[in-house]
Amino acid sequence: MTGDDLPAVMDIERSTFPLDAWSEGMMRGELADMPRTRHYVVALIDDRIVGYAGIAAAADQADVQTIAVLENHRGTGVGSAMLNALLAEAGRRGAREIFLEVRADNPHAQAVYLHFGFEEIGLRRRYYDDGTDAIIMRRKLDG
Repeated sequence: MTGDDLPAVMDIERSTFPLDAWSEGMMRGELADMPRTRHYVVALIDDRIVGYAGIAAAADQADVQTIAVLENHRGTGVGSAMLNALLAEAGRRGAREIFLEVRADNPHAQAVYLHFGFEEIGLRRRYYDDGTDAIIMRRKLDG
């Protein structure tokens, strides 16, 4: 992902996370830390951005910062491909485990993460702006 991708990324961000979308400034801050502690990717179909995802990585730990796919491309493997790319990058950076938070009211996303080998390890009460809890998940990485 580059700064040039931000208009399309922000459209996806706002449509995917209407209650707690990141601001463009927050996203620019993430990109400013690439490649030092961040790694962000976009998914393209016919030269159109249909998804994006990113991690923060430091020492032996990584965190999925965000992952989003346009609604009409969900369930097509786009999100899985991006998550695989993030897991591979975390491993390249020496991470031994990767964490994420997922909305407690999003069972589909939770199921995807469980399929990818994440396990539930905790709960952050009222984590999201609308008061929804976040489930904390972790996956150990090979290496």
